[in-house]
Amino acid sequence: MYQKTPPLKRIYQKLRRRFAPLLLRLVLPVKPRRDLERLGSDYGGWVIPVSLLSEDSVCYLAGVGEDISFDLSLIERFGCRVHAFDPTPRAAEHVARTAPSTPKFTFHQVGLWSSDERLRFYAPSNRSHVSHSIVNLHGTADYFEADCRSVSSLMEELGHPRLNLLKLDVEGAEHEVLGSVLQARISPKIICVEFDQPTPVSRTVGTVRRVLDAGYDLVCIDDWNYTMVKRER
Repeated sequence: MYQKTPPLKRIYQKLRRRFAPLLLRLVLPVKPRRDLERLGSDYGGWVIPVSLLSEDSVCYLAGVGEDISFDLSLIERFGCRVHAFDPTPRAAEHVARTAPSTPKFTFHQVGLWSSDERLRFYAPSNRSHVSHSIVNLHGTADYFEADCRSVSSLMEELGHPRLNLLKLDVEGAEHEVLGSVLQARISPKIICVEFDQPTPVSRTVGTVRRVLDAGYDLVCIDDWNYTMVKRER
């Protein structure tokens, strides 16, 4: 069941989305790099340090939706291997239409979580949107069930001893997934994460600081998209 958001709540959400990122810039230390470039479309693109990727890089990109411009840009720019993850049927249909046999691109119709289990993915409040949420960001009743995997489990299955890039656009599950990645001592060179809304600003700050404490620098804030890079020892 889709629920219409009350007008006052919509106004609050718009103001929060506009000003909360500005507040976060004041409380989180950003260390820009000269090698930062944006790859992909205006909607689905990400800012990354391009000097840290090569043909040998392995990239895990969670959250396909209906835009794989970033995924394909990585392959075109670096010739690296990209594994994309999304359990949503519409995402699978989009990949089938736009990249049915793209070399070095592999699509996995599973969700990312902190463990391997089957979970519910709740619908967005706007029926035109594609992304569903494990944590039910918008408090809806409709859902589908899908298999989920942890990053460590996927790496073991796919035979990847390391990750160069981990991108998380997972509709509120990013806090749980990042926690499991840090606990497993997986250290992707680059972490890109969208902190989906609505989520308390304090929780976003706490998760980012946890990643920074694990040896990362925050190099870019692009609205709610954060790019973090593992510091050199």
